[in-house]
Amino acid sequence: MAELNLSDDLAARIKNKLEFLYDNQSKEYFDKILELMTEYKPQIEQQDRKDWVDEEDLILITYGDNIQEEDKAPLQSLKEFVDDYFSNLVSGIHILPFFPYSSDDGFSIIDYKAVNPEFGDWSDINQISEDYRMMFDAVINHISAESDWVEGYLNGEDEYEDFFIDVDPEIDLSQVTRPRAKPLLTEFESSEGTKHLWTTFSPDQVDLNFSNPEVLLRVIEILLFYVTQGAEIIRLDAIAYLWKKIGTSCIHLEETHQVVKLMKDIFAAVAPEVIIITETNVPHEENISYFGNGDDEAQMVYQFSLPPLVLHSFVSGDASYLSEWAADIEAPSEETTFFNFLASHDGIGVRPAEGILTEEEIQDLADRAVEHGGAVNYKTNSDGSKSPYELNITYVDAIIDEDEDLDTQAKKFVASQSILLAMVGVPGIYIHSLLGSRNYEQGVEETGRNRTINREKLKREQVEEELNDPHTLRSKVYKEYSKLIELRKEEKAFHPNGKQEVLDTNEAVFSLLRSHEEEALLSLHNVSGEEQKVVVDLAEYGMGDREEFKDIIAEEEVDVQGKQVRLNLAPYQVRWLK
Repeated sequence: MAELNLSDDLAARIKNKLEFLYDNQSKEYFDKILELMTEYKPQIEQQDRKDWVDEEDLILITYGDNIQEEDKAPLQSLKEFVDDYFSNLVSGIHILPFFPYSSDDGFSIIDYKAVNPEFGDWSDINQISEDYRMMFDAVINHISAESDWVEGYLNGEDEYEDFFIDVDPEIDLSQVTRPRAKPLLTEFESSEGTKHLWTTFSPDQVDLNFSNPEVLLRVIEILLFYVTQGAEIIRLDAIAYLWKKIGTSCIHLEETHQVVKLMKDIFAAVAPEVIIITETNVPHEENISYFGNGDDEAQMVYQFSLPPLVLHSFVSGDASYLSEWAADIEAPSEETTFFNFLASHDGIGVRPAEGILTEEEIQDLADRAVEHGGAVNYKTNSDGSKSPYELNITYVDAIIDEDEDLDTQAKKFVASQSILLAMVGVPGIYIHSLLGSRNYEQGVEETGRNRTINREKLKREQVEEELNDPHTLRSKVYKEYSKLIELRKEEKAFHPNGKQEVLDTNEAVFSLLRSHEEEALLSLHNVSGEEQKVVVDLAEYGMGDREEFKDIIAEEEVDVQGKQVRLNLAPYQVRWLK
């Protein structure tokens, strides 16, 4: 096997990170990592991947078994359904963990390198990747308690020595940031007696010990394997908690950042088109720290502040907080951008709104979620108190009100989604939002888990029947949402690396000027149930020479009067003026 030729600079970067992480073991593991890269590069080079992202990129977020029908593997049903209904809308698909699992709907993985046989097999994943850019989950903070790794560790097998973190329960761990209101340590019986293993998220999700370089080596091999199976985007799940150091908060440690940067270096050598995206459900400034210097860490980060701020805007009829926050949004380089989303399998995280919304306003959102049929998950604070962590509710039910007619409900919900499409970055659209799904209350009763409310498995025949009935909310949402997506994909101004300027027009209207190269577009979103007047002074925003605009949604001309655009927005109306 021919040895991989690294540039001196890239080799030095990898060595420096390994030295920081593992000191005197760094030389040994540099050689081992180089062997892995050499082994996988020929397979990776056979694949055709897009260099970066543009305005045509939208990622569908879905479970592998979200679309079901009899006598067919769910992954095959998903592919057919996406081909029929979404192929002209989305460029990529994030299939949430599709591996064998024991809990948490996939996020407690038993085998990283197998496809859940209930979903299909690798050939189904490969077939999807032929037509869509694929985002794979790297759930590497923890692994299932039912995995061979944990079993081997508990049985004292040398291969898994120090793969997990055994902590004396008498040690003070009060400084550790807790994302769940559950014990941090879980008792396991082993060949050496009782062990108390670190379990950040649940007793079934045992944290990996990355201070052991063998763990890192295993994970790197898994990530390279994912790329050979069609992954173009690697999502680092819960990455903020990766490295543990007793006596610290164990979140966002420098060692964690160095691991992400090391992964970036490895992909730069064998698969430079692969995009790393970090999933860190934390306040904004902490979240964007994973961009590094704009060149050396993640290329995309989740825009976690967006969901609660958009929800607050539509609940209050006031976009002031959203506008103030968005005015400071800027990726650090042309090689980075944001991954924008509103709904996800986890619900609506509210921690990222801390420092933007008041505690009372966050609590108001939590109260609304309960009033609208949802629930709230809480986190434990350092003083022992609890505060809202996440709202478990579909975004449809969070936004709409039952006393509104179907047309208003659809218009209001799609208006919220239009902000997702207009913001600088790449949109990630949860399948239940694109399909206008409501709360799955029956599922919550069956599982006893709040998060099930937004994770319904859909019967393909029933969904298609509703989509084809113009009198259903599902049909109305899908039709209007699809129209906006198709328009967005045609506009260079919406490029993920384009410019974004927030306009001061009206507190009830979220107003953006998006531009890229020679293209510019005014994006106006009425977040209220009242008609709103908007005046845009074109000269103030460098557009004094523009004489007319076209609303590409309503397909009508908008005149300029005295270097100003003056218009009225109906309740929840969206206007994209080109």
